[in-house]
Amino acid sequence: MDKPKFGYGWTIKWILAAILLAAGILMVIYNTTVVYAATGIAVVIFSLFRVVPLMKTLTKEVLRTINLIEIIFDFILGGVMIYVAFSGKSGDNTWQVLYGYLLMFFLLARGIIYFVSLYYFEEKSEPAKFWTHMIFFAAGSAVLTLSLLGKGSDLISALVWALVAFAIGGAGYLGYDGYGGYRKYREQSKKLNTEKQPKKEPVVEKGTPQPVPQEEKQEETYVN
Repeated sequence: MDKPKFGYGWTIKWILAAILLAAGILMVIYNTTVVYAATGIAVVIFSLFRVVPLMKTLTKEVLRTINLIEIIFDFILGGVMIYVAFSGKSGDNTWQVLYGYLLMFFLLARGIIYFVSLYYFEEKSEPAKFWTHMIFFAAGSAVLTLSLLGKGSDLISALVWALVAFAIGGAGYLGYDGYGGYRKYREQSKKLNTEKQPKKEPVVEKGTPQPVPQEEKQEETYVN
């Protein structure tokens, strides 16, 4: 009989949910530093993961060049954000103003390059990707407006609560999904402990004398 297969993915999901909740709490306490660090790390990861797949799949050399330049600038931008976060300068008013312009450059550059590729170089796309870059373009424009108005601190506060909401939502999703995995794990444990295991027949080794079955005595019939 096949034994039930146990999955332990729920443990990883619960750990990630705890990390997300902790990050959300830290964002409220150390808002500026966490926003700089989270944004910078996200931009660096986004830039690094795009390089190889993008360069291999773009068919036009000019698009490869444009996107590679964008990735290099994004990587530098993310590195600056990470440096500001861990150098203790994120609370300075100058860096708070500069943060808006850095974020604006990232969002608008991604949106503009996408639409240039779509309309001038006839790259194919899908609706979800189109609307995602529309959001990038709109968000970049909003960030630029707040930066020009000198409301860098308001921008960071808004991002803090957006990231907190995302962290709580992500933790809730992972926790619920992990609960479903844990419930299946317990059901499989119960099945393993309640099912009757088949009795194993004793193995008879070769050369071992076997018991001789006794023949039943048959009554003799006499014919007179």
